[in-house]
Amino acid sequence: MSIAQTDRQRRPSRAIQRLRTIRRTTLARRVTQLGFAIFILAAAARHQFESESGTASVDALCPFGAVETLITWATTGALIAKVHPSNLILGVAVLVAALLVGNAFCGWICPMGTVQDGLAWVAKNLHLPQWHPGARTDRVLRWGRFVVLGLVMWMSYVTGRLWFADYDPYFTLFSLHWMAEWTETLAWSVGITAAVLIASLFVERLWCRYLCPLGAVFAILGRFSFLKIRRNADACTDCTLCDRPCPVGITVSKADPAVNADCVGCLDCLTSCPVRGALEISTPRGAYKLLSSGPAITDKPMAMSGKADR
Repeated sequence: MSIAQTDRQRRPSRAIQRLRTIRRTTLARRVTQLGFAIFILAAAARHQFESESGTASVDALCPFGAVETLITWATTGALIAKVHPSNLILGVAVLVAALLVGNAFCGWICPMGTVQDGLAWVAKNLHLPQWHPGARTDRVLRWGRFVVLGLVMWMSYVTGRLWFADYDPYFTLFSLHWMAEWTETLAWSVGITAAVLIASLFVERLWCRYLCPLGAVFAILGRFSFLKIRRNADACTDCTLCDRPCPVGITVSKADPAVNADCVGCLDCLTSCPVRGALEISTPRGAYKLLSSGPAITDKPMAMSGKADR
């Protein structure tokens, strides 16, 4: 047997290479998500139960506060109640990040996104039926995020406070304020949160797709991001393997060339693609490429030893 044949036997197959890449990327994302979720919960616990800790509340650690106070700040120069300057700093940081890498915040950092991914895992293991709306229905439902965003910004301006905190599933779950008190408003908040979580068992990332107001902001900013996942039509084989793992229901195989601005940057499509270069994270016109789909190891034969097989 020649050296080239022996090397090919030892070299992992393309399928194994792809599986390893999927596992490494998924592990990196899960560890990152879990780290941020633990940080938020720890900060909330200290804020709720250590009166002298001086730890920031969950409100102060959310970049959406910068959006909620935007109208008030633009018209009066003041911030609405419970909005901290840290919200503005986080808002600017997320803005810069979104213009650079799109909605990666949703796929790698947002604790509510982590909860949604956890529910998808539970649904998969329990073999729960999943609802996949048609393309037209999906497009209409995605406008729900913009309706919620407009309502939140207007009500925050009118009331002069974080109006959405009374109904926000993220705040309800991660602020832990329900452990210290129980009110009628909190009962409504818990009910809304429970409804969203239960529905998310049957529609993957339902909150992110159809209701999240911060997701609406990212959907706008994502159109202008510098680095995007782009599809190379010349390399693509239209196998549609990239469509199946997308947690927000994007048809990646139809990207022309950049994927939809609703992409949360989880990279599942890119790692699932078996064709080298069919999907890439790149700048416009491919001037700079950060990552590419397909196995990193090619199947090019090595130089022969000069001895024929016997």
